[in-house]
Amino acid sequence: MNDEPTYPPAPWRMHGSLWLTAFRLPTDVDERHPAGTYGVALVDYVEPSPLTYGELLIARTTRTEDGTRAVTITDIWVDSPASMAGGRALWAIPKELCDFDLESSFRGPVSRTDWSATIDRRAVVDASFTDVSRIAPRAPSKGVVVQPPIDDHTEPITVTMTGSAKALPCRGRWRFAPDGPLAFLRGARQLASFRMASFRLSFD
Repeated sequence: MNDEPTYPPAPWRMHGSLWLTAFRLPTDVDERHPAGTYGVALVDYVEPSPLTYGELLIARTTRTEDGTRAVTITDIWVDSPASMAGGRALWAIPKELCDFDLESSFRGPVSRTDWSATIDRRAVVDASFTDVSRIAPRAPSKGVVVQPPIDDHTEPITVTMTGSAKALPCRGRWRFAPDGPLAFLRGARQLASFRMASFRLSFD
């Protein structure tokens, strides 16, 4: 009997919302986390996505070999074993598992969202956001992800993301647990926060 989780084939055509804050890390932490600009995001994937789950990711800015702007995901957690297996196998995205709590409230055009992430009941991060992105016009989006090889991969993987979203700046507050895996971000400078509401995104 095969107990390995099954996952959809690529491309994944995902729907949901994303809350992102850019941070500036002033000094090198280790080989995976050099000084530079990082995006820290929480994502809620909802139906009709082929998989529905929560996600916490950290990505640093980089460039492809031809100079195209891109990001590399250095740390990522999801609450779906199928998403973890598919992300690692299809795109060398180093997904691990954690648990999330998500609460949202609405007052007129204003949305307030509170997130928390834990691993084995130990805190990783708490975050809260206030935005009006639901009333923003829909606009196209595109991005490139470059991932170094992991597991059975032997070459870097390039992922193209295309779609659209209702995106606007938002207010964001992050609290990284001092003994958690993202404690190194406690000394980073928060630059700006954004919300992408009702996104449609294809991972190819």
